[in-house]
Amino acid sequence: MDQQKESEILALIRKPLSRQKAFGLLVSETSESLYWQIRKMVLSHDDANDILQNTYMKAWSNIEQFRGDSKITTWMFRIAINETYTFLNKERIKNQSSFTDMEDIMVQNLKGDPYFSGDEAELKLQQAILSLPDKQRLVFNMKYFEDMKYDDISEILGTSVGALKASYHYAVKKIEAFMTADF
Repeated sequence: MDQQKESEILALIRKPLSRQKAFGLLVSETSESLYWQIRKMVLSHDDANDILQNTYMKAWSNIEQFRGDSKITTWMFRIAINETYTFLNKERIKNQSSFTDMEDIMVQNLKGDPYFSGDEAELKLQQAILSLPDKQRLVFNMKYFEDMKYDDISEILGTSVGALKASYHYAVKKIEAFMTADF
């Protein structure tokens, strides 16, 4: 979202009579990018939609407390990431699974997802990405797929740029090793 659109939405949010309209604009401006960020973490279309709904419910219930210390899109990404982590942790507990078991469950869900249309190479890439720890996977997705700047990722995740660069570097190395392991 560009700076002008962000400023317009913020001005509308600050006025109680236009807050609902502003939130509608915020949803229309952020829903696609948030959906895909969530989807890359959970892989399932239905789960991503549920998490996105939870994200917007949490944002709406806390919109009056938004102080403007960061961009509103940054705030939305933080909420979406926290909701995604909450979902993944609940799934791990619910399945009483180790990380590897959870990875297998997610790969099986991806294979059975009618919205996944990737070939074997895409499936292997997704398996490689799933093998990463959650935060490393998130950094990789934001940098590789979303082409986000390290400064923006740093603001969203509250992590230094140096740590993000290292995390991305290690993620790329792990994915490369995973992708070439069978060759």
